[in-house]
Amino acid sequence: MTAIATFSLVALDCPDADALARFYGAITGWEPDPDHADDDWVRLRAPGGGATIAFQQVENHRPPVWPGAEHPQQAHLDFDVPDLDAAEEQLLAIGARKHAVQPGTSFRVYLDPAGHPFCLVLA
Repeated sequence: MTAIATFSLVALDCPDADALARFYGAITGWEPDPDHADDDWVRLRAPGGGATIAFQQVENHRPPVWPGAEHPQQAHLDFDVPDLDAAEEQLLAIGARKHAVQPGTSFRVYLDPAGHPFCLVLA
């Protein structure tokens, strides 16, 4: 199958684009891309120029609620790690919150500082 396009990034709405970019930068080790940033948009620079994450500041941001359908998550990010316990300790130290609902054993669900669910997955 011939590709129509190349996937470049996923963007998350949030109340503070710079703060959430710093949070995910701490997880991935990626730096903000000064060529793709302004007052309400920050894009992280992925090594090698691959797909990346961007953050779009919006007024009156409402975080998703998971599990549930009242204000669904619609999307979430997964990060592979070799050790769930060690990675969890680091995440909590930079401001993540462990979600009360943990439906599996090979992954864990967290909330970022803006309330988006994301997972650590045992690699």
